[in-house]
Parts: sequence; C-alpha cells; structure tokens
Amino acid sequence: MKFNGPKVKASRKLGVALSDKAQRYLERRSYPPGMHGMKRRRRQSNYGRQLLEKQRLRFQYNISERQLRNYFDKSNRMRGVTGDNLVQLLETRLDAFVLRCGFAPTIFAARQFVGHGHLQVNGQRVNVPSYQVRVGDVVEVREKSRKLRCFNEPRTGAAVPAYIHVDETGYKAELTALPVRDDVPIICEVPLIIEFYSR
Repeated sequence: MKFNGPKVKASRKLGVALSDKAQRYLERRSYPPGMHGMKRRRRQSNYGRQLLEKQRLRFQYNISERQLRNYFDKSNRMRGVTGDNLVQLLETRLDAFVLRCGFAPTIFAARQFVGHGHLQVNGQRVNVPSYQVRVGDVVEVREKSRKLRCFNEPRTGAAVPAYIHVDETGYKAELTALPVRDDVPIICEVPLIIEFYSR
C-alpha cells in the first residue's frame, strides 16, 4: 500500500504517531480529528476494538488490507503462536527492517528508499519493500546513495532493536536473530487482531 493521505489525521484517529510531526500534534491534540473529536464517545464494541487494533498494525507497517490478510494466513500455517509469527513476518519485511536500522525516519520514507533502489541485500540491489529479510542477511545503503542528504541526517528516533546489528559506519546492518514480540516497538494488541481474522 502506498498511503498518500494526511499522516497527522490518520495518527489522531488511530492514537499512534506515524511520523515525528504527528507525534507533536498528538501531544497537543490527543483526541480524534473532526468537529466531534472532543466529544465523549460511546463504549466501543468488541468488533470496534478489534478493527481499531488491526488498522493500527496495518498503518504502522504501511501495508494494504489484502497484504495483512495474506500475512495472517501464512502465520496461521506456521508452527508456534500465530500472533508472534505475524509480527515476525511483518518485522522482517525490507522496508520495516530499514526503518528499525535507522536508515529512514518513517515507514513511508523507508518504502520510498527501497522502491528507489537505494538499498542492497547481500550485495544485490533490491527494490521490493515486501522482500523478506532472513537471519544473517546484510542490508546496506548503496555506495552511490551514501552521499545523499537523507542518509546523513541525524536520527532522533527509537533505539535499534536487539535483533539488529548496525556497524560503526551507520550504512550497514545485519539481522542477527528473528524478532521477538517484546522487542518489536509497535503499538497494538496483537491477540485482538488474531480474533478479528479468526471470526
């Protein structure tokens, strides 16, 4: 999915900051957008809560409804806990990996960087955001792209997770282990998403 809509509006609706700008707005206006945003809302139904959590996850990874459904079906067929499998599959997408490494400020920028061919995996140029990164794979910014301003700006985002090792140059990273749900910095209730798709 390529979401080109207003990020701040979507962030206020979901209660999750999708960008640094959205984070600043959420601090001042923590209520939903629109003229009725400040009014007290009715108690949410179980389905409403499940739908909200599903949308939160979907927007944090910038994927379409069909993609998320396919990831759920795949994680359901895998061994282990379905929710943990789902997060692992999403977190090992190339665009998500680029975001966690600190190469990009947002998931939207990460998708663009990958799509424009600025990244390579194990020495090969890859421009597919949904490419699955495996343990031991090395992702790096291409030599020609390292001069670009977007790859040399200081990052103030979250720390690099434990399952990723970024070298001292800041242009190369390796997936050292499969992500564990507790180490993944996403805001959503994964069990509610599993309930939503299991209906």
